[in-house]
Amino acid sequence: MSTAILTGPPVPGSPLDGDLRALGFDVQTAPDATEARRLAASAAATERIALVDPRFVGHVHALRLALTDPRFPAAAVTGALTAQPQARAALLSALESVASGADGTVDTAGTADTAGRPTASTAVAPREPLADRVATALDGAGTAVTRPELGSLVAAVPADAGEREQAVAAVAAVDDEAVRLRSAVKARDGFFTTFCVSPYSRYLARWCARRGLTPNQVTTASLITALIAAACAATGTRGGYVAAGLLLLFSFVLDCTDGQLARYSLQYSTMGAWLDATFDRAKEYAYYAGLALGAARGGDDVWALALGAMVLQTCRHVVDFSFNEAHVDAAAAAAAPGATGKAVAGTPTSALSSRLDSVGWTVWARRMIVLPIGERWAMIAVLTALTTPRTVFYALLVGCAFAACYTTAGRVLRSVTRKAVRTDRAAQALADLADSGPLAELVARVLRRPARALPGALPFLIALVGGAVVVGAAACAPLTSPSDSPVLLLGALVYVLTSGTAVAHRMGGALDWLIPPVFRAAEYGTILILAARADVPGALPAAFGLVAAVAYHHYDTVYRIRGGAGAPPRRLVRALGGHEGRTFLVVLAALFSTRAFDLPSALAVLAVAVALVALVESIRFWVSSGAPAVHDEGEPA
Repeated sequence: MSTAILTGPPVPGSPLDGDLRALGFDVQTAPDATEARRLAASAAATERIALVDPRFVGHVHALRLALTDPRFPAAAVTGALTAQPQARAALLSALESVASGADGTVDTAGTADTAGRPTASTAVAPREPLADRVATALDGAGTAVTRPELGSLVAAVPADAGEREQAVAAVAAVDDEAVRLRSAVKARDGFFTTFCVSPYSRYLARWCARRGLTPNQVTTASLITALIAAACAATGTRGGYVAAGLLLLFSFVLDCTDGQLARYSLQYSTMGAWLDATFDRAKEYAYYAGLALGAARGGDDVWALALGAMVLQTCRHVVDFSFNEAHVDAAAAAAAPGATGKAVAGTPTSALSSRLDSVGWTVWARRMIVLPIGERWAMIAVLTALTTPRTVFYALLVGCAFAACYTTAGRVLRSVTRKAVRTDRAAQALADLADSGPLAELVARVLRRPARALPGALPFLIALVGGAVVVGAAACAPLTSPSDSPVLLLGALVYVLTSGTAVAHRMGGALDWLIPPVFRAAEYGTILILAARADVPGALPAAFGLVAAVAYHHYDTVYRIRGGAGAPPRRLVRALGGHEGRTFLVVLAALFSTRAFDLPSALAVLAVAVALVALVESIRFWVSSGAPAVHDEGEPA
């Protein structure tokens, strides 16, 4: 159990003691900072420690936000502070500093008389509550103290009886539960999610919380529901398609509910981060496979369309991730002393975006046309129930292609019109997202010196040319032995050379964020085209499995970086061959399949190998203590 230390005698009639116990704290009392330090030091090493002023008046949810959120080592609101085990040493040091007066104050604690009025000592020399002074000392010593946004919630330490009455009245005027329920919903979401799901899914989240269900359980239920939907679609019957559409919609409701439950009850966990980050993609792509299987039962082979939809959607996500990682701290860098150029807000495209945002309906229109997950899943569900799998995939490909062009064009314009310094962190994130293997590393090592001198957008253009060459060769070159037609093999070699050249420099150019998406499109596109051209039964389903396994590795990389834990270890990337190594292997498999083995078997073996290696390392990481305890908010696309 966690320990809450009241820094003075409880105020008669105050519900604070009961509120803290309801939040899972064992409540103890300390008259001053010295005793508070002793109690904190004697608590179990795994316990959370909270300091709370006994005069505190506020909403229970304000205390919950400040004292129970697992994401932050230290957090505080007025009159209340918490420290997790990793911040225990810093807390003890801050308490010692306050107790000795090293922080510039003399400790008198937050004592009060039976009416909640300050004692004589504090009346003569009023000062901040002990919890607030310790929070200031923590900040000053380099331990960041998170202060949650409370909005209309109240958290105060009244100085006298009059202020206490006012604070109590302010608490009564705001419905704590209503605020908590509203805050469970993401502030920014798609039109379908905001108006068609969240108005009732938040109540489902509260229902789950009151019955002790966890976000991970709801996430798992969402996955199981989506898999059942995929199985229904695989039947190839109209009844199966209708059931699949309804179940897919319900799976999305549960997908919204798990995040709302996490925010409602502050149940964030490393396992939740991993499950929520990966299950959305697993659900969607499993559903694509179900549709393809159902179509095959009816005599329509749509595996190429299913794989194309997965490739396009995955590449869209990589564009989102790369752009965000490249520019998340670019504005701050541009505004830093000594930096040149303007911040993001000063670019023409940003100004246009701001003007459009000032017109209410354009905000929703722009969110809808990028086909975010809510709109996309609703479209898939409705079309599944009413039409055919082929129609579903045509709609997906057209909608996602338009959305990809729209968002990418806008981001390219913003990138070339603003002048901002890309930080080393951002450049390293792009290098990690590139997923370069041993072959590209070797080329980069050999060409590092000339590559560093490449100007402007040339590295991106080199990557683009290399990707176009290998994809073009896959589409047009004869699928015969290298001695009869070396074009395909030469295309793969060109891709290896250009890939290594493109990443041999620091990835700080304006368009370098496009290099990882180019690599994804080249690798996935080559696999898709070669499997389709082989015209061998089972080749496209095996290719679907391979792209799914590789995409999992790429999503895993993204979410590790977003969680602040860094990219997967280089040994994993090398073991998986990197994007250029896998592309080269697939090309060799396509060239030699008619002689030694069949292409479907080669793709299936490669898919299983990639899946096993990537999954084992991913599971090891996400269940480790070093994984970020952040519940993923879901991707807009």
